[in-house]
Amino acid sequence: MAKYDKADLERRMHGAVESLKSDLAGLRTGRAHTALLDPVTVEVYGAQMPLNQVASVSAPEARMLTVQVWDKSNVGPVDKAIRSAGLGLNPIVDGQMLRLPIPEMTQERRKELSKLAGKYAEAARVAVRNVRRDGMDNLKADENKKEISEDDRKRHETEVQKLTDATIAELDAAATAKEKEILG
Repeated sequence: MAKYDKADLERRMHGAVESLKSDLAGLRTGRAHTALLDPVTVEVYGAQMPLNQVASVSAPEARMLTVQVWDKSNVGPVDKAIRSAGLGLNPIVDGQMLRLPIPEMTQERRKELSKLAGKYAEAARVAVRNVRRDGMDNLKADENKKEISEDDRKRHETEVQKLTDATIAELDAAATAKEKEILG
């Protein structure tokens, strides 16, 4: 049976795009948005849990996030997790609610985040290139097993390359848009 599967390559490349978009959503821009706290995990009930499984996050104002903790005993661990997440946020505890004022970003911090967005994009490009390499290797293996002809291999390689180019263009567009948003 042929190893080459175009649908699988498309799925894996699309996965790299989705991964980049979720990574970029976690980067802070000047405004408050709930995705900012997506990477935060909290040590509760003897396990690491995502913040959204122990509290609800909302953005009532442009420069403020609120975290409504469901169990009063988890307020301390949630506070600690947000402080140690490296987001530059300092929660203000108000009963079972934590208020997170979003400070104005300095130009230096904006440049750091812009570089980080570039690193995320490069990691996604590498992932897409690895998928491309796997596809090309599978095509060569299929040709060596005489399951496909040389012409078929070359035609499929062209398809894989076009898919790779389109995916990388999509990655670059997402990264460029996020960098513009960060640099304001």
